[in-house]
Amino acid sequence: MAEQESLEFGKADFVLMDTVTMPEFMANLRLRFEKGRIYTFIGEVVVSVNPYKNLNIYGRDTIEQYRGRELYERPPHLFAIADAAYKAMKRRSKDTCIVISGESGAGKTEASKYIMHYIAAITNPGQRAEVERVKNILLKSNCVLEAFGNAKTNRNDNSSRFGKYMDINFDFKGDPIGGHINNYLLEKKKEGFSFFHSPCLKLLFVQLLQGGSDQMLRSLHLQKDASAYSYISPGSLMSQTSLSPQCSINDGAEFKAVADAMKVIGFKQEEIQTVYKIVAAILHLVTSCFCGELQRRGNVVSIIADLLSTKSDMVEKALLFRTVATGRDVIDKQHTEQEATYGRDAFAKAIYERLFAWIVTHINDVIEVKNYDTTVHGKNTVIGVLDIYGFEIFDNNSFEQFCINYCNEKLQQLFIQLVLKQEQEEYQREGIPWKHIDYFNNQVIVDLVEQQHKGIISILDDACMNVGKVTDEMFLEALNNKLGKHAHFSSRKLCATDKTLEFDRDFRIKHYAGDVIYSVTGFIDKNKDTLFQDFKRLMYNSSNPVLKMMWPEGKLSITEVTKRPLTAATLFKNSMIALVDNLASKEPYYVRCIKPNDKKSPQLFDEERCRHQVEYLGLLENVRVRRAGFAYRQTYEKFLHRYKMISEFTWPNHDLPSDKDAVKKLIECHGFQHDVAYGKTKIFIRTPRTLFTLEELHAKMLVRIVLFLQKVWRGTLARLRYKRTKAALTILKYYRRYKVKSYIQEVARRFHNVRQMKDYGKHVQWPTPPKVLRRFEEVFCGRWRAGELIRSVPPEVLPQLRAKVAAMEVLKGHRADIGLQRAWEGNYIALVSTSETTGSFIPVANELKRKDKYMNVLFSCHVRKVNRFNKVEDRAIFITDRHLYKMDPMKQYKVMKTIPLYNLVGLSVSNGKDQLVVFHTKDNKDLIVCLFSKEPSNDSRIGELVGVLASHFKRSVLGLDFVQNSNM
Repeated sequence: MAEQESLEFGKADFVLMDTVTMPEFMANLRLRFEKGRIYTFIGEVVVSVNPYKNLNIYGRDTIEQYRGRELYERPPHLFAIADAAYKAMKRRSKDTCIVISGESGAGKTEASKYIMHYIAAITNPGQRAEVERVKNILLKSNCVLEAFGNAKTNRNDNSSRFGKYMDINFDFKGDPIGGHINNYLLEKKKEGFSFFHSPCLKLLFVQLLQGGSDQMLRSLHLQKDASAYSYISPGSLMSQTSLSPQCSINDGAEFKAVADAMKVIGFKQEEIQTVYKIVAAILHLVTSCFCGELQRRGNVVSIIADLLSTKSDMVEKALLFRTVATGRDVIDKQHTEQEATYGRDAFAKAIYERLFAWIVTHINDVIEVKNYDTTVHGKNTVIGVLDIYGFEIFDNNSFEQFCINYCNEKLQQLFIQLVLKQEQEEYQREGIPWKHIDYFNNQVIVDLVEQQHKGIISILDDACMNVGKVTDEMFLEALNNKLGKHAHFSSRKLCATDKTLEFDRDFRIKHYAGDVIYSVTGFIDKNKDTLFQDFKRLMYNSSNPVLKMMWPEGKLSITEVTKRPLTAATLFKNSMIALVDNLASKEPYYVRCIKPNDKKSPQLFDEERCRHQVEYLGLLENVRVRRAGFAYRQTYEKFLHRYKMISEFTWPNHDLPSDKDAVKKLIECHGFQHDVAYGKTKIFIRTPRTLFTLEELHAKMLVRIVLFLQKVWRGTLARLRYKRTKAALTILKYYRRYKVKSYIQEVARRFHNVRQMKDYGKHVQWPTPPKVLRRFEEVFCGRWRAGELIRSVPPEVLPQLRAKVAAMEVLKGHRADIGLQRAWEGNYIALVSTSETTGSFIPVANELKRKDKYMNVLFSCHVRKVNRFNKVEDRAIFITDRHLYKMDPMKQYKVMKTIPLYNLVGLSVSNGKDQLVVFHTKDNKDLIVCLFSKEPSNDSRIGELVGVLASHFKRSVLGLDFVQNSNM
């Protein structure tokens, strides 16, 4: 049920009316129209009233309001029915169709465009390029087909002169992947053949003249001024097909839009140019005459020949002569003026028909689904949209109105079968309590028209196949004889007192939409629709490949006998039967369009006019059936398949005696038992709200199921990844072990007697190590060889060797003479041979050892110090493993300054021969001295001092932060 609308706008669903009567129905329809609410529900049927003005209810915001919503959640709208059809297709993988019906001018074509626009807007959220291409082509095809198949008439600004049924194919994700268009063109059967008054072509001609560039018009031999062509000037048009100067359509803009649409669809530039040439050729053709003018003005024939890419003499011969084969002889029979005019009009109509059919075929070739494999891509589902000409009643109704109204009878019969008749029969078949509702079944009218051997079409075909001259009056006489007792057929001969009918001209059919009087004038000719073979050969021999393709039968020789073609009425009947069969195979959704008045006024609501449409559309009967019936029905098996997860008694499988019992249990669990009925094989749900609640429960549970499946699947994937990773690591471990083992074995083989080699294997080439042992050669080989060399060194020499290595690491590249070639004594003061020195220094050193508890003497040496007065003084430095002492050798090596080694942060030396040394301390009271030796006097002890301290600090807990070499 429709919600979200105030009662000031009337009832949003006719099912909610207090009493189901015509006055209340009309009052609600009028109120909603006057309040600007043009859409109303009858359950799942949308009733649409043409507003004759633009309404701001089709934008992106409105689309979002209806996307994914159920019917009852939003006010009535075309988008609601389009979304319902789309959801049914996507949820249940069921083909659906939207049938748009109503009389001419009721808004069917606009409704179909809005439905297409909505479907295109809600699909392809991923913006896949191929899906976007298909959507654009489907939308643009409307523009092209309307340009060639719609016209402005007195009754309708955009009257469909053709019927269009479009199938839109969707993949399993619900995205459009293609489509197919069937057209039911009636323009070739329009009345007024002698003047070929085609409103479609007139509108097309005007658009071409107004929108085409000057260069294009010159190439088509056309003038910009439309008044130069009597065929399309306003004074030449018939009343019901007039193109008034106040036409609301912008011809120039429409022409550009059509050209752009053809490019988007995929028409090549030369193909578009061919279309313009064909249209221009038709215009030149229908404005020519045979009163001697054609012979005097040979340029008209030349223009037509140029546009059709053929020869002038062949065009002239086809227009003026007819080639006839009599046995073996072939003769050219010249036409009378009347015959030439008839042939010209038939030729022009045939060109237009072939052009329209070629355009539809070209669009189908582009959008048709190709290489679709259901096993790979999933099921291909379809939404069909039918927009076809509405019921027509003119002052003068002829063959085309007869066909159009027959089409509407077939569609009404389908509506009756699916919505009224089958529904009631299904209730009785399933044993659901039901009170029968009477309705008018128009099957009797359909049989009157199409029944084999007895229907009007069969009688018309028989008349057309009779030998000799057969007139329309003879056809009417045959109708009177065979159908005289039919309750829905009458003529003046059968009802002599009815003066609304003319003798030997009119007959009346009581259609479901009302009585229609038809004039038989032209029925025979229009049904035969004869086109001379000369014109077919002319077009087949065109040098333009597009034109040649349109006329394949032109390749037949004049002497070849072909099967008699089917008549226009039979072809149309067969197409209508196929269409109805196609629609019946899908789940239908209906849009019933109503025309509020005949003046195209947005304010006028013609009560009688609307009541008549409500009656013949059977809307009141639809309301009664809807109120008494059920909104949804489904077999128990399929119902369980969809909803079993919302009950613990049915998920994942039930153990009840039957599916029917399981469905009952499920319904009772959620408290819906008062809104359902149980048939023999199906469950019936009365209100949509119950169904929508079930869908909400299904959607919520589906999320939980999906999460559960994702959890299980992710766990499975994680376990598989773990097993693969574990296996890979095991393989890797054993492989690495193998590589390492192989490498070690090869190293052992090459170095098996390395200790006996003089260079301890330095000359041996190492094998290429695996990645994990790339540093093995460097570390093992170097350290092992170094260890072997060190073991050969006496223990007492090791400290001196370590010091020299440390000095080399620090000073290499900075000083030329490090003193590596001499022995490093360390305590040089104690080695001085003079007894005076020895006698004074050794006691001081022993006293310091007792006092400061040092273990080893690292270095001692005489130095010179420059004081702040630039005076050179002799001093001595004594370095132990704990302190640095500055002494005065002139005062028996009196300690002048003591610096703990942990307070020493750096050492700077020069790279010259001056042996300058700077001891850096934490308190920035640096000690600057210059080493010198008395014996021998040229010894450089800088390297030894640096090496001893560096070696000591490496091996102690303390650390010398840096050793700096600087140029002094």
